[in-house]
Amino acid sequence: MAAALALTAALAGCGSAEQAHLADGPSPTLTEFTPRIGLLLPDTHTARWETFDRPLIEAKVDQICPGCTVDYANAQGHVAAQKQQLESMITGGVDVMILDPVDARALAPAVSKAIHAGIPVVSYDRLADGPISGYVSFDARRIGRLQAEALLRAMGPEADGGQIVMMNGDPADPNATALKRGALEVFNGRVRVAKAYDTDRWRPEIAHANMSGAIAALGADGIDGVYAANDGIAGAVISVLKSDFVEPLPPVTGQDADLAAIQRIVAGEQYMTVYKPFKPMADAAAEMAVALGRGDPPGAIAPEHAREDTLRGVPAVQFDPIPVTAGTVRDTVVRDGMYTIAQICTPKYASACARAGLTV
Repeated sequence: MAAALALTAALAGCGSAEQAHLADGPSPTLTEFTPRIGLLLPDTHTARWETFDRPLIEAKVDQICPGCTVDYANAQGHVAAQKQQLESMITGGVDVMILDPVDARALAPAVSKAIHAGIPVVSYDRLADGPISGYVSFDARRIGRLQAEALLRAMGPEADGGQIVMMNGDPADPNATALKRGALEVFNGRVRVAKAYDTDRWRPEIAHANMSGAIAALGADGIDGVYAANDGIAGAVISVLKSDFVEPLPPVTGQDADLAAIQRIVAGEQYMTVYKPFKPMADAAAEMAVALGRGDPPGAIAPEHAREDTLRGVPAVQFDPIPVTAGTVRDTVVRDGMYTIAQICTPKYASACARAGLTV
């Protein structure tokens, strides 16, 4: 029902856009119409948004829809800012939106407002609350399981009965909830979660403070592994461990395949990350947005429906994530062109790269 309503709204929105062109001459057909696309991303402290997602989405829109424009806004991690940006795009006359919400629940009324204004909303990466018209993401529960499985492998004998710290993501992000659920499904009955923290807005400085508290409570010898929900959190965790002279470092997980995380993995400081090929996801979001903005059905782009029970019937594209360790860097992020060996193997990491076989 939500999908049907959203698609009806999308068609209504394109009808209004076509009527606006009548004064300038003959109206284009739906497939020729060049919609204005609003792109709203959540923050800048997570490297991927500005480094990959934004330029990839803009490039794909330009490729498949010459003349289409992308109105871009980044919320800098602030819910109120993103709400204002979304409402400004509604009044400014965008035809469709791609939204990665800072806080899914808080943005729900604004999403409903967009739909009621005839503007379809494609939920990107993080699931937005409200009557969304499409969803493009990775399977977050699967990511949590991959992270937990990798951590147990890295812990070796300590995987049975050992003690870990869980540094989870933002509780306002549905992805963080799914990650935690997937990880706990693997940890249950194997290790003891001695300390668990949520990381408001995924901010590394909050993770830094929380990890300091975990070490103070458990002692450096009381931590056999750290589940870190993403690479920004992992970087903060490792910084605290190193500043407290913890040696050897316990295995630490991550997610997003940030360049700094890949370098930490090569250097042996971070055990793994999860690589989510951003280009296929960005391409799917751009294609879905252009289709919805033109009033075309998104079925050819999103042949499946969202796996979440609360989104039955919503057109969705969900990709499978890929775990990355030191031994698979070349066959994943390097092979796919995400980073070159030269980018990874700066002088600081030259000897570590040589040990890992990462040479040109």
